[in-house]
Amino acid sequence: MTGVLADFNQLHFLRPLWLLGLLALPLLAWWWREATRTRSPWRDAVDAHLLPHLLDGVDSARRRPWPRWLGLMAAALALVAMAGPSVRKQEHPLWQTRAPLVIALDLSSASLANDMPPSRLAQARGKIGTLLRERAGGQVALVAYAGDAFTVAPLTEDAANVALFLDALQPDIMPEDGQRSDRAIAWSQQLLRQAGFDRGDILLLTDHADAAALAAASRAITAGYRVSALGLGTEQGGVFDVGGSLGQARLDAASLRRLATSGGGTYRSLVPGSADLRALGVLAPQADAGAAARGEKIASWRDDGYWLLPLVLLLALPLFRRGTGAAALLVVALCLPMPQAQAQDTGNLWRRPDQAAHARMQDGVAAYRAKDYASAIATFSGLDSADGQYNLGNALAKAGRYDDAIAAYDRALRRQPKMADAIANRAAVDAARKRQPPPGQQPQQGDKDKGQGQPQPQPGGKSGPARDGSGSPPPRQQPSSPGQRQQPQQSRQPQPKPRDPQQQSAADAAQRQRIEQALRKQQGKPGEPAPVSAKPAETAEQRERRVANQAQLQRVPDDPGGLLRARFRLEFERRQGGGP
Repeated sequence: MTGVLADFNQLHFLRPLWLLGLLALPLLAWWWREATRTRSPWRDAVDAHLLPHLLDGVDSARRRPWPRWLGLMAAALALVAMAGPSVRKQEHPLWQTRAPLVIALDLSSASLANDMPPSRLAQARGKIGTLLRERAGGQVALVAYAGDAFTVAPLTEDAANVALFLDALQPDIMPEDGQRSDRAIAWSQQLLRQAGFDRGDILLLTDHADAAALAAASRAITAGYRVSALGLGTEQGGVFDVGGSLGQARLDAASLRRLATSGGGTYRSLVPGSADLRALGVLAPQADAGAAARGEKIASWRDDGYWLLPLVLLLALPLFRRGTGAAALLVVALCLPMPQAQAQDTGNLWRRPDQAAHARMQDGVAAYRAKDYASAIATFSGLDSADGQYNLGNALAKAGRYDDAIAAYDRALRRQPKMADAIANRAAVDAARKRQPPPGQQPQQGDKDKGQGQPQPQPGGKSGPARDGSGSPPPRQQPSSPGQRQQPQQSRQPQPKPRDPQQQSAADAAQRQRIEQALRKQQGKPGEPAPVSAKPAETAEQRERRVANQAQLQRVPDDPGGLLRARFRLEFERRQGGGP
């Protein structure tokens, strides 16, 4: 009994405007009453007090008024059913609206061939950069392969993060040379499957395909993953250096066409511009090519109005008599299923609160991606959820309003105390705020060069890597959506010359002293409230250790290629050792 009452307390209507039809039922009853009065010439020829005794239809209608009342009850129940009564939620699989894409780049020695000046690799990196800039939505991953395949960037909706690794891609970061396209396809398929996608695209950038690659492409399309190929090089071929000796590589377009045919995809040769990418269909992924993320579900209110339809039909049975055809057709029309109005209407009358919040979240994410931070701030300000306040903090930080951004992150943490992305971004914004020069003082050149590393919101919601309010996340489909932090731009500045140990120690001590003075000055400003922090106050020992760690990190050269080389080497050794 308690469960029934709890369900009744949650009763609401998905399409409440249909209830306005109940106001028309009294008019319908009056019209029906008038319609039962026979309109015949005898009314003008016979006295009114004799007419009921002469016209049998009027008398029978007065003696049997119950069909009329049953019809009105059927119409009332039909209107209630069309209003969409709902008392419970039902889980549905969370679907992505765009097909994911895994880009597999050949990083063998042959990628340095000079038949596509300045090299095949340079042309391929430029083409991937164009793809990442112009692709209209959907998650993207980057895989590099030679003798084996390795993940450069996992699936994410933040294409800018993937582009950060392009300059670091060189054949010397691969543990061993070779052109194992079959392993690249299998590894890309595994990335898609582990992310929970039943369908997706794999784009291979190489110059030929062997029998093993053809077999791997056939297995991929059987599993639901389409394999396409973008040819690198020319039929005349070019030369490249292999350990001090010269090698030659040519484009085998015929084998790549067979690969695309086996994988259910398309083949194109690399040409300037983006015509080849449009022909491959990777710039505008089809909306109906989405895939359900395994294990990711979203709950929505269930329409229980259909339970009233059998009772409506039972009450309407007496209407199927002579002279009541119009009323029967009216009741049947009310019982017909109607399209969901909220799918097209943009107003709040046809939307539940969670649907309106989701639409608002999507609008804010779109404004953020378009770098219209003022509109994004205005949109996210109306969202009281943890994700909404987190996204608001990101937009405020991008607009340079660091204090307001920190306050938004604090509100998000109050609603979701263990939100790791909000904690990390709050710390980054707080550090950026402290680096700001005092009013009236010009920033130093070194301050201009420091990246802020703000996160990018993604539509899709926690649904993946971004927090777009779609309910999954993720979206988790990934952090990327606003939950993923951008990595700083890679620089190719020359490594600094090593200093004398005594000079280095003196520099570290001076730097620690400057930092401590800045901290004391920041804490001692009169009238300025202490910054709100989600972490407990540091002790002197902890602060000294943190300052020393920061000084040590600043001496580490920025070498993304070296990081990839070390990561691939460890992964290669693990595979060779048969580890998990």
